[in-house]
Amino acid sequence: MNGWLRWVAGVGGFDLVSRRKPRDPLLQLAALLAFHRIDLVLDVGANEGQYGAMLRRLGYGGRIQSFEPLPEAHAMLRERACGDPLWEVAPPMALGAENGVVTIERSRESDMSSILPQSPTLERISPGSAIAERIEVEMRRLDEVGLAAGDRLHLKVDVQGYEPWVLDGAAGLFDRFVSVQLEMALLAVYEGERSWRAVTDRMEASGFELHLLVPGYFERKLARQLQVDGVFVRPGA
Repeated sequence: MNGWLRWVAGVGGFDLVSRRKPRDPLLQLAALLAFHRIDLVLDVGANEGQYGAMLRRLGYGGRIQSFEPLPEAHAMLRERACGDPLWEVAPPMALGAENGVVTIERSRESDMSSILPQSPTLERISPGSAIAERIEVEMRRLDEVGLAAGDRLHLKVDVQGYEPWVLDGAAGLFDRFVSVQLEMALLAVYEGERSWRAVTDRMEASGFELHLLVPGYFERKLARQLQVDGVFVRPGA
């Protein structure tokens, strides 16, 4: 039993012997990744490294490769990961369907920045997310970045509505993904953002099953959940 699985089985509150189930969705995510023996997490839309740091708090001891295009967030990400020899930060880049240059609308709240324009709904409910500037960044296809063979891959994508285009650029890696975690919209807050139904249908058509939902953005002004993370697993992987 590796170190992370031991943590999930004991300290994390997931008893594999008695089959006591974790109730916290993040502990459920930890149990899922441990069960499927994930040894490399691809963290797309890493921002300042919040997701990678959360995985470490959950006890994940495998490798992380993070991708973030915004210069200021990338600098914070590098600082957060610098003392962790198993956490690699790729050069600043966006990931999408093609190689080239793309414009990102940088929000005053950097984790709300997106290649897609903000909708009037987001502008109304979150004025603090207003666009501060528009910047051009390099864009790459994920399947052309270069990954060593043999790793059991978990792809996490949180790019504010641009997830389908990231998946387009990862087409050459789909057979290697054991699990995929995607932010999905219950209410679109970016122009062109796909619904959770469209995302789920696409993943099922690609041979993945929905195994876990993790609550995301809840908007008090509307008293409704706007986003959830769907975690999909490829059967037999």
